[in-house]
Amino acid sequence: MNAFTDIPVIDLSSGAQDAELAEQFLAAYGTTGFGYITGHGIDSALIDAVFDASARFHALPLADKMQVSVNAAHRGYIPINTSTDVTSTLADVTKPNQSASFMMMREDLEADPDVYLSGPNLWPDLRGFRAALTGYHDAMSILGLRLMKISLQATGITDLSVLSTFQSPTTWLRLLHYPPRLDGSAADLYGSAPHTDFGALTLLVQDDVGGLQVQTPTGDWVDVPRLPGSFVVNVGDMLHRMSNGRLLSTPHRVINTSGRERYSCPFFFDPHVNAVIEPLPGTGSPRFKPLKYADFLRSQLEATYHAHKPDPFTP
Repeated sequence: MNAFTDIPVIDLSSGAQDAELAEQFLAAYGTTGFGYITGHGIDSALIDAVFDASARFHALPLADKMQVSVNAAHRGYIPINTSTDVTSTLADVTKPNQSASFMMMREDLEADPDVYLSGPNLWPDLRGFRAALTGYHDAMSILGLRLMKISLQATGITDLSVLSTFQSPTTWLRLLHYPPRLDGSAADLYGSAPHTDFGALTLLVQDDVGGLQVQTPTGDWVDVPRLPGSFVVNVGDMLHRMSNGRLLSTPHRVINTSGRERYSCPFFFDPHVNAVIEPLPGTGSPRFKPLKYADFLRSQLEATYHAHKPDPFTP
């Protein structure tokens, strides 16, 4: 991984064929692991609607939000001070993340005992909320699949049959709210502690408050401000493994020193939870052992979120 100071931009509407976009993707995600994706075709009205829904939800009284408190299927409201990145190898994290969020996943009519985290979503009694999130989720799932195809081509993979595991993907739409960090706060009090994402692709829209930073190989932190009309897209640990390390899962964090409230809406596009993740043929001698995504997810969620601990009353 080379040092970098700027986040690359890839324009999907440039007229370039997928092969050319794959070259751009490899250049960006083989060195930086982060990029701005423009020309993505997602209607700005969908983005505005999901931000409006987020602001209205987070403005509700705490008692109302707790009516849809996050459940064992990882759907619902996650209050502030209830998640800690204890599995991070990037910092000695002892304090909870200073953010609250609402989590929506793929809508299932009922839980399937053979599919970890399956089930219906929890919905607050908030006008237009469900429609806004569902419309955005569905559009982003189409974009996620397109980007997955490009990312696989970027690694030189010609057999794209692995995309079948993304036809019923694990999807997460998270409405995040970060209060401003108070003056005099401890240096290790983060909005989101240094971490890598554990899935395949993350597609983020954020407001103009700032606070997202990406770590370079030299340990410096580079700001990733809002670029109007773009998504900030990064590779997660599972795609890093699938590409045999060619695509980078880059550390990042959020520190909100703006004095203002920050809102962001990351969408995570991941393989089906029952998928076995391993380096794909054509990527060279395997550097990683196979793992089942569900097993990895379970270990991460139980370590990070109070609601997923075997004993949720244990800090």
